[in-house]
Parts: sequence; C-alpha cells; structure tokens
Amino acid sequence: MKIGIVVPFSWSYIGGVSEHAEAQAEALERIGFETRLIMGDDPPGTVWRLFHPDAGRLDKRPARVMSIGTTVTVPANHSRTHIVLSQLAELRLARLLSREKFDILHVHEPMTPALCVAALAHVRSPVVGTWHATGELNWMKMGMPAWGMLMKRIDYRIAVSEVARVSAARYLPGPFEILPNGITLPPHADPAGRENIVVYIGRHDPRKGLEVLLRAWPEVRRQTGATLRVIGADPRAVRLLMTRQRLTDDGVELLGVIVGDPLTSELARAKLLCAPSLRGESFGMVLARAFGCATPVVASDIPGYDQVMAPEVGLTVPPGDSSRLGAALIELLSDEPRRQRMGEGARERALERYGWAKLADRLAAIYEGVVARAA
Repeated sequence: MKIGIVVPFSWSYIGGVSEHAEAQAEALERIGFETRLIMGDDPPGTVWRLFHPDAGRLDKRPARVMSIGTTVTVPANHSRTHIVLSQLAELRLARLLSREKFDILHVHEPMTPALCVAALAHVRSPVVGTWHATGELNWMKMGMPAWGMLMKRIDYRIAVSEVARVSAARYLPGPFEILPNGITLPPHADPAGRENIVVYIGRHDPRKGLEVLLRAWPEVRRQTGATLRVIGADPRAVRLLMTRQRLTDDGVELLGVIVGDPLTSELARAKLLCAPSLRGESFGMVLARAFGCATPVVASDIPGYDQVMAPEVGLTVPPGDSSRLGAALIELLSDEPRRQRMGEGARERALERYGWAKLADRLAAIYEGVVARAA
C-alpha cells in the first residue's frame, strides 16, 4: 500500500507535527508500506531562509520527503508557523497526486491552507485526517465557511489528544479516534550515569516559556552546578533576550537546531528535560521523546501536558512561575535515587503508550479498513 502524508508546514523548521509525520513515515515503511511525505521546504542558502525568524535545519532532506515549494511565516496559536501558501505549490500538488496514485492520503491539520486544503480538493483516493492543535484553531474558524465542505472527503478522523479533539469538534462535530503522537524509541535507555545537564527543547516562542526557565536558572546553577543546554531556539534570539532582560548566561549553552539521533543522544545524557510552556500545547511531543530516553521531566501544569505527565515520570509546576520551576529542578537534581526512579517510570510509560511500533500497527488497520470501505 502506498501512503501519501501531507503536512502543511516546512520540513526545514522543527515542529511537533513535522516530527510526528517523519516518524510516522519511517514506522510505516518498517512494516511494509511505501510512503511519501509531502510538505514545504526552505533549503539552506536560499533567499527564503532570510524571511524566517527561526533557526532552520541543516541536515539533508530524506528522499521520501517531496518538497512542494517554499513557505512563509504566519502567526498561529500564540506562536508562529511556516506554511505553504503559493498557488504554484497547489498546481505542483495536483500534478503530484495524479502521478503518484496513492492508495491513501493522510493529511495532518486538514484545514490549514494552502497545501492541505488543496490536497482535499484534488485527491481521488481515500483520506485520513489528523488534528494536532488546540485552542481557537483560527484556520478552522475562518476556513469552515469557505472550504469546510472539503471535510466531507475525510474518511477517518484522528486527534492526537482529548484537548485536540475537543478543539476540532467545536467546528467539526462527529467521531474522532484519539491516537497520540508517536516517538521513535531508542532500543535501550538507562536513567543512571547521567551528566549534570538539564535540556530545553523548543523554539524561542513566548508561549514556550524559555524566558521563565532562564529567570529560574541562576538559582538552579548556584545550588546544583548543572548546565542548561538549549536546543531548537535560535541562539542569536536567545542571546538578545538574555541581554534585554539582563539574564545571566552562566551555565547556559545554546546549541541551535538538533534533530534525529543527535537529539536522542542529548536527551540520553541529560538528567532532566524542562518543558516550561505557558499555553497552547495539545500533547507534548518533547515530553514523550524524553520519556523514551528514560529522562524525567519538569513541566508546566497545562492542558495537553497534563495528559502526558504523571507523578512517576516527573514534576509539574504552575505555568509562568520561575520560583516554583527552579525549586522543582533543584529538588530532582538533588535527589538522584528519586530522579532515577522517575527515569525508569518515564521509559515504561513511553514503551506502553508512545512507541511507533504499536501506533503504526493501529494506523495500518485504519488504512486497510478505509480502503476496504472505499472499494
């Protein structure tokens, strides 16, 4: 079976949906499916990189990723995202769908223009849709009157969490299966023998709460001697933030964008992951990724994260509270037996819930059912 996976965003910039879709394609190929990942791309060295404020990926685009065109940066969900909006990309997509003849098209964030909307307009195969975001979902709010009729072309609906389902169902009533984001699990992970490192992974968006962590960090550094490694955020933007807010960079290392196995290695060497987001998280992909590496988490107690976190995998604190965040980090860094127990619990939770082996099998069953009904 040949699966086309459509993502409205740029492969060049890290994000939970893109990471999920890449891992989905790899997992499906491991169980015998043929996959193509259709999305935007803004390669290094091109003029389009100048129009994006975020640090881009530097690794080579895999052969399965079919670039449909460049992207633009737009505000979305108290953040910003990089989406395909050109009419030329829509024409390319129509030709691609005609040429590739997919058995199933799996569309992520189906209401997002222009790529996903165009895919629904031109598709002739059965369609599975996955909703990831939470909140007001402005694309759905604006798009339902204009292109909402295309939702009838989706044969099976998935949401990655209950909060994502509730957000989508506000505009699109009906059944959704909740199928969480998946992660690629390293074969082995031991919470013992870690370096005295705390990792933050995420863009430099206000809602990600990096400033809250940076305000807490001097006391964490003073009491524990730990190092904070910041991954995913543009180092220039973070340095500017620290300068403007007069925040110290003592013990703070800015690594930029890291993906794939190097990112797994960073998580596997760290004692903790810190996820200080303020709002707007539908799931918590980075939390599940840390769990897979047997790395406990200190996270904000917010919708989305609360469905992933549990007492046996880490600590939660009120969003935006630097003092409570710092105290939680110090608490776990200072109690190694407890930290290791939580690391073991995190790994167990990842194996039970978020490994792609189980999720790929469920997707395979969904695809086979949809194709059989369409026959």
